[in-house]
This record gives sequence, C-alpha cells and structure tokens, in this order.
Amino acid sequence: MLAKIEAGINYFNVWLGRCVAWLIAVMVAVTFFNAVMRYTFNFGLIAMQESIIYLHSFAFMLAMAYTCQRNRHVRVDIFYAKFSAGKKAWVDLLGTLFLLFPFCWYLIIISLDYAGAAWQLLEGSREAGGLPLVFLLKSLLPLMPLLVFLHGIAVVCRSLLIIRHQD
Repeated sequence: MLAKIEAGINYFNVWLGRCVAWLIAVMVAVTFFNAVMRYTFNFGLIAMQESIIYLHSFAFMLAMAYTCQRNRHVRVDIFYAKFSAGKKAWVDLLGTLFLLFPFCWYLIIISLDYAGAAWQLLEGSREAGGLPLVFLLKSLLPLMPLLVFLHGIAVVCRSLLIIRHQD
C-alpha cells in the first residue's frame, strides 16, 4: 500500500514537473517577444511584463515538490551523504514529520486568508493595462506548501518501506 501511495504521488509530481517545463518554455518565448517589441519597435505592454512575472512565479512555486522529488533542492549533507540507506531513511522520515510537515502546515494556515481575500475580490493588477489575475498568483501561496506536503507523504512512505526492509 505504501509503495502505491508513493508511486501515485511521484507520478503526479513528474506530470506537474513536465507541465511546468512547458510554462518555462512559454516564459522564455514571451520574454524574447517582449524584448524584441520593446527594443526594436519601442512598444511594450504592462500585461506582457506581468505575464512573465506570473509564469516565473507559477514555474517556481509549482515545481518545488518536483525539485524535491528529484533531489535537486539544497541540502546540507555533510553527514547525510555518508549514511547508510537505513539511516538516510530515518533522517528523511523524522525530518519530514517534525520539520517539513509543520512548516508546510504553517504556510498553508497563514496564507489561506490572504489568498481567500484575493479570490473574494477577484483581485487584479493595480497597474493600468495589467493582468486581472492577481488572485491566481496569490493562490500559489497555499498551493505550493500543499504540493510539498503531498511530496512529504511520498517521502514518509518511501522511508517507512526502507526502514521496514532493513528489519
């Protein structure tokens, strides 16, 4: 059962990571187009500039769990790198339960009202000609820790499988 849960969460993270990769490609194209329009034709749109910020925010926040799953996050592994698989599993399990989960829960709790208020107002840009989608951007604040929390469940499952196999 734990292996199926871990596999399902990992599958979702990979799918989301691939979608985010396309967002990055779109962001590069929009940035290129914006630069050409601005420096060649002396023409720029606030909405286009904001869309680059939005795409960057979506890419960064939505890919965080994928980055953790692929072990591409920052890790201080002075000792961890030399640990056995069993010790690494214990560190991952305890770190996830006592550090990652409470931190994600805290971020979700403090950002829900903020994102909820933005949705109630359907908050848009304060700039004339800006995108009317600030509420979507603010939705990333509780969504990102939720996705990382979900990844943490996969880490707990994997760690328990490794620990169980060690016994």
